Amino acid sequence: MPSAPGSHLALLGHFKDHSDPRRSEALEIKWGVHPQGGERARWVSGEERTARLVLLGGRFRMRFPGRDALLESQGDHVVRGRGAGHSWYAEDESVVLTVCRPSVPGRRAG
Repeated sequence: MPSAPGSHLALLGHFKDHSDPRRSEALEIKWGVHPQGGERARWVSGEERTARLVLLGGRFRMRFPGRDALLESQGDHVVRGRGAGHSWYAEDESVVLTVCRPSVPGRRAG
């Protein structure tokens, strides 16, 4: 399976300039477009944030140790808790809105 990062639009978070009103240490909001077959092949571990992922379109699989969560209808969502190992796979081209707290410096915005 190909590994494709897709594109992300960082709407709010620590990654905005200090003078930007969208800068926030408490919250991070990202809009992600993931091409069909795109995946996070490397598992994330030691996650410091809690996140809610909401499917806006497509078919998107969140992978957790021992289980998967398939988001297949608009509005389907999953919460990823602190410390949760995870990866993902876009079964179809997918648009996902992700809200994380807190916004952790050193994490990529996309």
